[in-house]
Amino acid sequence: MFKKIIPTLALAFSVALVSCGGSSEDPTPAPTPTPPAGGGTVAGKFTKNVLIEDYTGTWCGYCPRVAHAIDQVFAQNISAVAVAIHRGNDPYNFADASVLEAQIGLQGYPTAMLNRKTTWNSPEPSYINQVKNLTGTDANLGIAMKPSINNGNLNLDVKVKFASDMSGLKLVVYLLENDLIYNQSNYTSYYGGASTLVGFEHDNVLRASLTNILGDSMAGTTTAGTVWTKNFSLAIPANISNSSKLSFVAFVMDYNGKVVNVRKANLNDDQSFQES
Repeated sequence: MFKKIIPTLALAFSVALVSCGGSSEDPTPAPTPTPPAGGGTVAGKFTKNVLIEDYTGTWCGYCPRVAHAIDQVFAQNISAVAVAIHRGNDPYNFADASVLEAQIGLQGYPTAMLNRKTTWNSPEPSYINQVKNLTGTDANLGIAMKPSINNGNLNLDVKVKFASDMSGLKLVVYLLENDLIYNQSNYTSYYGGASTLVGFEHDNVLRASLTNILGDSMAGTTTAGTVWTKNFSLAIPANISNSSKLSFVAFVMDYNGKVVNVRKANLNDDQSFQES
């Protein structure tokens, strides 16, 4: 079984520039967050995490570039949440993602998007810095989750706390599965450089969306100091291989569809808010 590893070599290829089925590049540089006055954290606000949506496939030989780049992000303890959206002739194909691909104008694989609106660019070292520059301690909302399994049903409590008055928000909740083993095509030098990565471990694989994939409107009070709550309960989806390997991702988008904040939770977590 080929296990994913975290190499120490820097990424030598584009994350999204070269693809198996086309190419796409957004030349706009990543915005740099304004640091708090005097350094440190912003009182009353929340840790800002970054969503990475990786459009990928087991058949896509260039897709290990993004998998490797995500490994590097995690190796540097950057506050990011990764979601692998498998497409095409793939055992983990997520057909409902076609509406997302249309929204971003996807031209080929791999393509990786940050916070739904920004293409993850190259060259290095921006493949790491571009993600890091979107983090911070000044998010206007924080997310906390409590997922569990009871009698074959998945239960999830999602809470969103606000540091300022907000409106026009939408919530997306994903169900992911980890440790899925399947051969991966590889045109890169990563993970040993073989043309086929036999028994490759696929993590953070999108298996279900508990909301509309474009988001459910967050009806109710979303003003400063309030906590908005949503509960989900459903049977374990039939496509899940191992329920013990599940995790959840929740993110809130603004009226433009840009992610304001995101959080990941594993089964039996009981999260508190990441308050600054």
